[in-house]
Amino acid sequence: MATASRRSTLTVLTALAPISWGSTYAVTTEFLPPDRPLFTGLMRALPAGLVLLALARVLPRGIWWAKAAVLGALNIGAFFPLLFLSAYRMPGGMAAVVGSVGPLFVIGLSALLLGQRPTARALVAGIVAAFGVSLVVLKAAGALDSVGVLAAVASTASMSTGTVLTKKWGRPEGVGPLALTAWQLTAGGLLIAPLALLVEGAPPALDGRAIGGYLYLALANTALAYWLWFRGIGRLTATQVTFLGPLSPLTAAIVGWSALGQALTPVQLAGMALAFGATVAGQLAGRRMASVGRMGTGLPLAASVRAAGRASAEPAPRATAEPAARATAAPVARQPK
Repeated sequence: MATASRRSTLTVLTALAPISWGSTYAVTTEFLPPDRPLFTGLMRALPAGLVLLALARVLPRGIWWAKAAVLGALNIGAFFPLLFLSAYRMPGGMAAVVGSVGPLFVIGLSALLLGQRPTARALVAGIVAAFGVSLVVLKAAGALDSVGVLAAVASTASMSTGTVLTKKWGRPEGVGPLALTAWQLTAGGLLIAPLALLVEGAPPALDGRAIGGYLYLALANTALAYWLWFRGIGRLTATQVTFLGPLSPLTAAIVGWSALGQALTPVQLAGMALAFGATVAGQLAGRRMASVGRMGTGLPLAASVRAAGRASAEPAPRATAEPAARATAAPVARQPK
């Protein structure tokens, strides 16, 4: 019972990350300079990464310089610019719900990279979530921006791949989720910086409203939220984490309805309800997939991971490895003027 209680608490704390991300699109379109997705991604990632790096005071060693760079590119460096590009080019609610296809990406990648055979419940939950997404996107009033839709799908695929690889690689012995989060945010921010300068030019002038928006994104929406997210990935399955993603568009829809005066059609609401309902089923399916993945080895999961680490001559990763599912759907907001 105590273990179940701790797992429920961990799930709730991890869920705070996508709930926080549900405000990203609203903050982007209402507070930040328009049409600067790369600069916005940079301001969200690099300051947060440097703050966490100063707190953790641990640098990667050996192969982890390369692994941190890859994870930082997938979870941050590619994900953030694509996320903000979709936020700038289409209504936040539409772009946010596209992220609900994340569970299908993660289920497939988990089977390929983690040896976790998908259960029927996980597949059904993922298909239901995707169907809900299709109702929201295909039945939306008005024309959808194709570049925005592609950017939203690509951001979800990038984050999903990063989530599964983080789970596969784990963490170096003695390194906690704070340091792992710092490495990825810093690496991702450094990747975005030259692109932002080359593509968008010099940083725009910032007023108090924009500065407040960037501070919120960097500290609460990124530093704290990603620490909770990677911490959760270390203890939950990749499938369980990614099925928390629909909480982001749910929060986005609530923000859009309550603060921005946005409306959703009945068909869209039904689609969102289907996608969100898959979240609960996905938690149970993730536990089942974890137990299936352990079968056939004769060892508990932690022991199997350690054995694999020794066989590859790398430091044995901790049993509580991780990364982001963000199935990270993004949030609702008004289209920039």
